[in-house]
Amino acid sequence: MSEQNTNQHEYDGSQIQVLEGLEAVRKRPGMYIGSTGPRGLHHLVYEIVDNAIDEALAGFCDHIEVTIKKDNIIQVTDNGRGIPVDIQPKLGIPAVTVVFTVLHAGGKFGGDNSGYKVSGGLHGVGASVVNALSEWLEVTVHKDGRMYRQSFKRGVADADLQDLGTTDLPNGTTVVFKPDPEMFEVLEYDYETLNVRLREEAFLNAGVRITLTDERPGKEQQESMCYEGGIRSFVEHIHAEQGLEVLHPDVIYLKGKLGDSVAEVAMQYNDSFKECIISFANNVNTPDGGTHEEGFKTALTRVFNDFGRAKGYIKEKDDNLSGSDVREGLTAVISVKLTEAQFEGQTKAKLGNTEIRGLVSGMVYDKLKEFFEENPAVAKSIYEKAMQAARAREAAKRARELVRRKSALETSRMPGKLADCREKDPSKTEIFIVEGDSAGGSAKMGRDSNIQAILPLWGKMLNVEKARIDKVYGNDKLTPVVTALGCGLGEDFDISRLRYHKVFIMADADVDGSHIATLLLTFFFRFMRPLIEGGHVYIAQPPLFRIQKGQKIKYAYNDTELSQMMAELGQGAKANRYKGLGEMNPEQLWETTMNPENRVIVQITIEDAIKADQTFSILMGDKVEPRKNFIEKNAQYATLDV
Repeated sequence: MSEQNTNQHEYDGSQIQVLEGLEAVRKRPGMYIGSTGPRGLHHLVYEIVDNAIDEALAGFCDHIEVTIKKDNIIQVTDNGRGIPVDIQPKLGIPAVTVVFTVLHAGGKFGGDNSGYKVSGGLHGVGASVVNALSEWLEVTVHKDGRMYRQSFKRGVADADLQDLGTTDLPNGTTVVFKPDPEMFEVLEYDYETLNVRLREEAFLNAGVRITLTDERPGKEQQESMCYEGGIRSFVEHIHAEQGLEVLHPDVIYLKGKLGDSVAEVAMQYNDSFKECIISFANNVNTPDGGTHEEGFKTALTRVFNDFGRAKGYIKEKDDNLSGSDVREGLTAVISVKLTEAQFEGQTKAKLGNTEIRGLVSGMVYDKLKEFFEENPAVAKSIYEKAMQAARAREAAKRARELVRRKSALETSRMPGKLADCREKDPSKTEIFIVEGDSAGGSAKMGRDSNIQAILPLWGKMLNVEKARIDKVYGNDKLTPVVTALGCGLGEDFDISRLRYHKVFIMADADVDGSHIATLLLTFFFRFMRPLIEGGHVYIAQPPLFRIQKGQKIKYAYNDTELSQMMAELGQGAKANRYKGLGEMNPEQLWETTMNPENRVIVQITIEDAIKADQTFSILMGDKVEPRKNFIEKNAQYATLDV
């Protein structure tokens, strides 16, 4: 970086300000990293990387290296200025020690004299939390021709900061840590999970190179990512990965500034029926949106209607386009940079700064209107897409009203094949959506009828990934599911009306059964997503094998268990593979798959909404090539064994 920049903005111990101590992190880790499962484990890496990204935002770092070492030890190296090592005035200890041992100590809290104008991670918030939740951590700083090192155990310094003498290495910081097994349920890092997140960071910071290396024996791989196109490249990547056909060749790029705050939007329309809006504030993904997304959506709808009426695309007799109309087939990445980002919680899921709404809204309205004026052919193709969406929405509205009238006439009549339970408290009840009448019959006879309801389905249902919502309403395979659950779908969805708090998909353990389960999950994800987000959806896992020796009977759920049980039972044991649920009698189905005391179930969660959205599009969409590539890459991991 240039000497002029460094001199203009010094970064030393006086800029590390202390707000409070490091208490309670080990007592309540979920408050700081979201969970102690895989999500929280990976969040440790993101916190350290966020600090390196802050150096990039400030203009002092252009390469970040993340390495998964043997035993799932993580190393993060950046070529920024190096964390300050001089004495922090208030505490009288080196600033780097403060950063790793005191919660809310960092270079982002001050005004004009602060270490950073814009930041996502907070030096000392992320670093100290990672330190507190690591079995051990070591930080090495190269700064002004000297090398410094300090090590910690479970958040406590082993010794004072060491000055290791002169070095020819450039400025930078290296953090190495091992997650604490006392704190985490799992300790295995997933390369692809880290790769997805780091690729996002590379897109959001044009010109910054991020290298991810896996050094674990048998898992060795590396990827180095640098995108000069920034968020425009991000949109192109999403479309390429999903094999989507775009409506216009170039990504629309909009940028605006207000004071120290900057907003960028990259957007492009494709031929699909879904929208994909991904937002970030100071490089932190905001899956729950916030003021930047609100500003974007409001302006998008307004400019479509204002420009459309001015140009005659929308006739006087026509209603205005709705937000869903103008966002159908849209992929957009929104990125804002601001000095005092107000996030909801340490995991930063939603942005709350009100002034950003105005910045994004005004910028999008003015710049997009200008783009439409200068690119009439592109505008026309996008408007045709939006008008088709509006007509489909009207058709869906008529279908929805028909369903409502039918429901009103039928009062509270449930689907004919539904065998309901007696308990009326939804928190105590379960519904099993079962493939086939035969299996449905066994399930009805084998269930606990006090709390368990059974809904048999037959045949393949609609693939909603390839259909607009007007085709969903009234579909003879989906309507029984919607009616039985009682909470509606799409814009009518109301989770408070859910009739069963556990919704089980129970299908045969074959290709057809997997397809039906996937179709149902796609439907829930696209039109009843709060069901999954609320933890209400499960996959029931029937056994694959019945093993018998004399009067002794065991069940195996996979080939490994089968081998173990056959060995345990010894000579004379016989194994039968179930071809489907219908082969089980009611007692067997209850004992193996439905009894809450010993059943095997998989709860469906959305750890990464962006990745889940893209995966559904790849697997259930029209394009064959992306699906083929996905299967070739992931087939060996795509199992539900538990």
